[in-house]
Amino acid sequence: MGKRMFRLTGGLIRAFSHRMKTEWEVPFEKGPCVFVVNNVGFMGPVEMITKFAERERCHPWINDELLEAKKIPAYARKDCWWRPGSFAEPVLNATVPYIAAALIPPLLKNVPYIPVYHDQRIMLTLRQSIRALQKDEAVVIFPEMPNARLSHHEWISTGWMRLGEMWYRSCGRALKMYPVHIDREKHIFRVAAPVWYDPARTFAEQEKELSRALAKGIRG
Repeated sequence: MGKRMFRLTGGLIRAFSHRMKTEWEVPFEKGPCVFVVNNVGFMGPVEMITKFAERERCHPWINDELLEAKKIPAYARKDCWWRPGSFAEPVLNATVPYIAAALIPPLLKNVPYIPVYHDQRIMLTLRQSIRALQKDEAVVIFPEMPNARLSHHEWISTGWMRLGEMWYRSCGRALKMYPVHIDREKHIFRVAAPVWYDPARTFAEQEKELSRALAKGIRG
């Protein structure tokens, strides 16, 4: 029943919103991977799980603050779901967070998400991600900070990249990461060539290099 409801909801979203095309810089090879995506507020995960070409295999990371209605209003304001200082900000601030709080938790019940915690429970997030990869599926991560789309620097959060170490220890293979830029104006997912985690190097040795390569790809 859960999967059926999830597919029905996805079908309705596709039917009543803009279609999205997926463009690959290089031909896609199926297998375990991470899609690293730019931050477009709550619509990022929605677009990825309902319109992305590989959506049937995707497990998006979802902040635990989006899983409880009472936490969503504060999270929406912190995560820059609208441009700060815009003309409509007062109206958006008074309406969108509460509409989201009513709609998002029920919708997420049927989504194959991976909850993201910002305390010692982060290991649960990483282990669940490894289990998804072991099934030849994909993990979807949104690593930009809340205000990253306003500053366009080359830094993104990097702690999640330790998945590369864990993945290599679990199966002896390098982790493949695809940068994805969601262009909502042109209705396109632009998927750049994959970036590989190098198991022959330490995380510290490649952290900045990976961050720059992924940040460039997700910002189109």
